[in-house]
Amino acid sequence: MTTQPLSAPQRPRPAPLALGSLRTVPALMLREMSTTYGRSAFGYLWAVLEPAAGIVLLTLAFSFAFRSPPIGTNFPIFYASGMLPFLMYLHVSQKVATAIRFSKPLLFYPRVTFADALLARFLLNALTQVAVFMIVLTSIIVIFNLNMIIDPVAVILGIGMALMLAVGIGTLNCFLMSMFPGWERLWGILTRPLFIISCIFFLFEVVPQPLQDYLWFNPLVHVVGQVRTGIYPTYSGDYISPLYVMSVSLICLFFGLLLLRRYSRQIVND
Repeated sequence: MTTQPLSAPQRPRPAPLALGSLRTVPALMLREMSTTYGRSAFGYLWAVLEPAAGIVLLTLAFSFAFRSPPIGTNFPIFYASGMLPFLMYLHVSQKVATAIRFSKPLLFYPRVTFADALLARFLLNALTQVAVFMIVLTSIIVIFNLNMIIDPVAVILGIGMALMLAVGIGTLNCFLMSMFPGWERLWGILTRPLFIISCIFFLFEVVPQPLQDYLWFNPLVHVVGQVRTGIYPTYSGDYISPLYVMSVSLICLFFGLLLLRRYSRQIVND
């Protein structure tokens, strides 16, 4: 009778989607704060100056051509209501899409997972963009002494839609950019017209048919419209569908996480 040698119990591998520890995500956030904003003398100031400069340029350009904006009487607040949520989506989605590339050396440690990298990048940049949104919008109201009645619930819903869309598309792009290097360049080309077709310069209602029906499928049109309903009490935005934006966001997030979980080891080891 032969006896099989007892093998030493193997240490279980951490699940790819499990968060390593409560200290991992804050540590990754601090690392990005020091590397992204700590090297520049401007630091976080540039995050505020970038959208502010864009709003100033748009105001100067369009104020010469038009007497008043499509809604309201103040050009800066109108363009801010469109540009700020658009830039919020753009910056956060780009940061989430490159989360694995940014934290790749740390992913070899067993306590750091790709989910930690995604969450840390999303939280830091979402908080940054929300702060920028509030600072720029408040500054415009104070500088121009605007007497406005803002609906905070509607504005918060618009910000939530922008962030959900950013994390969903950013997570899916994180997989695609990691597996297919050419996708980043192609995605940049495909999304370049978004700045024009996201209703930053105009209202959705003035777009003629059948272009209006096609434009409706751009989720950013709903995001911008939702923010404007909170800034302009007279703007109804009947076309806005938060359910549509959330559905697109959750579908992209689901498939992004599913694919990253399946191919995370291959991505890290490449």
